[in-house]
Amino acid sequence: MRHDLIIFDNDGVLVDSEPISNRLLAAYLTELGHPTSYEESIRDYMGSAMHRIHDLVLERTGRRLPEDFDDVFHARVFAAFERELKPVPGADDVLEKLAADGVPYCVASSGSHERIRVGHRTTGLDRWFAAERLFSSQDVGRGKPAPDLFLYAAERMGVAPERCAVVEDSPLGVQAAVAAGMHVYGFTAMTSAERLTGANQLISSMGELADLLV
Repeated sequence: MRHDLIIFDNDGVLVDSEPISNRLLAAYLTELGHPTSYEESIRDYMGSAMHRIHDLVLERTGRRLPEDFDDVFHARVFAAFERELKPVPGADDVLEKLAADGVPYCVASSGSHERIRVGHRTTGLDRWFAAERLFSSQDVGRGKPAPDLFLYAAERMGVAPERCAVVEDSPLGVQAAVAAGMHVYGFTAMTSAERLTGANQLISSMGELADLLV
């Protein structure tokens, strides 16, 4: 199927950051008195904007996270990225093929602009993404599962939502893309197919995606 715009989620789709960030998130929440396992972090927070983590903890415990939670967490994550972060296998090849074929693409991530840039710089993917191709939940009022971020990215890129395809690996992201009226490729590298209900097609590797898109 030919699309006029490919919108990539970032964490877990382009950069292999989810194992790192969820390990650190579980450890930090536990340190603050909110016992959380790695598996629970993946289940509850993968694909979330930071405000959703605050909201869920407050809802469940009646306690607010510290005011400097985001800054401390991001500092830990960025330090770990510098040591450990790798691109998702095949991501570079997909982007190279899209660029060569003249297919427009961008990123729409729950992560901050700084997180996106640090991840891309560390993995070398920054060569594919000028600033005008990067969109963050910081740019809109509501993060995923609301459709706002995907609709904003499509508008800024000048493409109608129904002509867009989204590559997502989180249930929240799939919900957001479906709500935006976009075609959804569910990436099952870290998330079971059962949790990506609503995706139009499931893929297990970036190589598989390259064959579908180009």
